[in-house]
Amino acid sequence: MPAAVAQRSRVLTALDAVRDPELDEPITTLGFVSSCVVSAAGDVVVRLRLPTYFCAPNFAFLMVADAYDVVAALPEVRHADVALEDHFASAAINAGVAARAGFAVSFEGEAVGELDELRRTFITKAVLAGTDQVCRPLLAAGLDPAALTTMTLGNMPPSAQLERLCRRRAELGLRTDPAAPLLVDPGTGEPITGATVSLHLGKARLTRVGIEANTGICRGMLRHRYATTGAGEEEDEE
Repeated sequence: MPAAVAQRSRVLTALDAVRDPELDEPITTLGFVSSCVVSAAGDVVVRLRLPTYFCAPNFAFLMVADAYDVVAALPEVRHADVALEDHFASAAINAGVAARAGFAVSFEGEAVGELDELRRTFITKAVLAGTDQVCRPLLAAGLDPAALTTMTLGNMPPSAQLERLCRRRAELGLRTDPAAPLLVDPGTGEPITGATVSLHLGKARLTRVGIEANTGICRGMLRHRYATTGAGEEEDEE
């Protein structure tokens, strides 16, 4: 494999770690990476796109900034040029990310602060959605919901959904060891008791359904807006 091709593959793998904060899916599998060009010298040019011209600028800023960070961190990358195209705030976003200025400075007079709390809010939602993904098969098999309050992560059968849930919990600083309770309040880390289990599971289910619905809508709008396959998607289809 030519060096530039191998380097491009590593860049796209790094971009797999960048997620749409609302959808909790990689920007690569969503088709948000419109192009990725890597020179033999290690100069990388990545262009991002979104489903609509008016996608929320705070979400967009997070994705562009995260994409820049993961690409620039690769040891073989000499220079990273990561930018968003076809968006009403792309000029402010791209200039801010290139200058490492942060969201508040990039949108001075419009933003009230940085986006850490927003990111945490969406990771909290991802934990709730992941909880439903892990618990739903057990409930479908007839397990009493109250029994989930006594179960730990170590009691759960290994699965991609469980691994994903543990990663999201770790991002919030929540326990992920085998003895950690399966059901926890993602805001506090406190175990869910029998009195609140139905409410917690209902909230988790609604959160998961909402995220999946939004993901489907965004995929559809992106396909309608662009006729081309995103960089990284072609590798997933092989």
